[in-house]
Amino acid sequence: MINQSLKEKVRNLPEAPGVYIYKDADGNIIYIGKAKILKKRVQSYFNRFLSAKTQALVARIADVEYILTPTEFQAQLLEASLIKEKQPQYNISLKDDKSFPLIKISADDFPVISICRNKEQGKRDKTDKSIYYGPYANAKILRQALKVIRKIFGFRSCATMPGSPCLYFRLKLCPAPCAGKVSRPEYADILKDIKLFLESKYEDLIDKISFEMRHAAQERMFEDAAKLRDRLFALSAIGKDKVHFTSADELEDLKNLAGLKVLPLRIEGFDISNISGQEATGSMVSFYKGAPDKNNYRRFKIKTVTGIDDYAMIREVVRRRYSRLVRENAAMPDLVLIDGGKQHFMAAQDELFKLGLDTALLSIAKEDENLYIKGKPNFVRLRHDTPALNLIRRVRDESHRFARAYHHLLHKKKVLGQ
Repeated sequence: MINQSLKEKVRNLPEAPGVYIYKDADGNIIYIGKAKILKKRVQSYFNRFLSAKTQALVARIADVEYILTPTEFQAQLLEASLIKEKQPQYNISLKDDKSFPLIKISADDFPVISICRNKEQGKRDKTDKSIYYGPYANAKILRQALKVIRKIFGFRSCATMPGSPCLYFRLKLCPAPCAGKVSRPEYADILKDIKLFLESKYEDLIDKISFEMRHAAQERMFEDAAKLRDRLFALSAIGKDKVHFTSADELEDLKNLAGLKVLPLRIEGFDISNISGQEATGSMVSFYKGAPDKNNYRRFKIKTVTGIDDYAMIREVVRRRYSRLVRENAAMPDLVLIDGGKQHFMAAQDELFKLGLDTALLSIAKEDENLYIKGKPNFVRLRHDTPALNLIRRVRDESHRFARAYHHLLHKKKVLGQ
């Protein structure tokens, strides 16, 4: 049976691409998977129609964690990288005789990058010095990923090098080692970048390319600097793995979205939890530089509202929080985030106005993730892979989790008569 805490986590998973990580009761990672839509994929494990192997896995799941990625193919790359690093038990035992694709980097002077099959890897002898990445579960997505990698970096794909540059060189998909257009050290450096990408080390890759670009510009090698700049732009276009970057991009994106003058380093997020109006609670989580700051979390037992009235409860919690900061002359957050729709937003805005505060305010609706932003007359809907939206989701999900946890605690105390 799935425990209540796990059930709640699964229910609140985001509907976005990413990697999910199952852990057992001892905290050991037992399975890693990727999904186009995390919530739907994880929920599928807890239905009645499961194979015996999958049932054995599900019986051991005690917790689930996730890592958001901008795209499904990045989720696949990250999944393979994490499986290689963590070696979870069920990622091996759940695979049947099906042949899964891998990325192969040959051991040539100018290595060839290609896709091969799991069975081919098993046949290779001890003299094979090639490097393999994977296996990957989806060959179609893998081919798409390799196309993107090739557009950004360029690499050799021909089994035998021709005597002159081919079409791939003219399309800027290969640096043409066959014609001496690239040296072995230069090609080796391209491979380093590709390996960082395949290992999902996006922050290291961005730092490396940025350093090389600045150095090239200082040495007045402007053509090289332009090529590196183009790589950076291309990497930015597909996004970076949200677990690896410090939320600098997310904070900058959120600043622009909300029309702020400064980065929203301190964000306070609110949510309400109640069942039929019973044991109603409010939560406030605090994020600093894009990460949870649990020492500054606050819990509110609703005092002035009876029955089911989320809007009035939001009013009470916002009023209690910020009237206290006003009395204590304490620092205000850079942004207040409400879990709710337009009416929740208006209720919070009204309370801040009554307190004479001009604090930036934003709310996110549960259904379509419409955003209501102070100063904007209409709601905003962002693409699912937008950096700002990933940060907003994290604050929203954490405030919801914290509110539910306090609500369950109060309900338990009432039942036990404590």
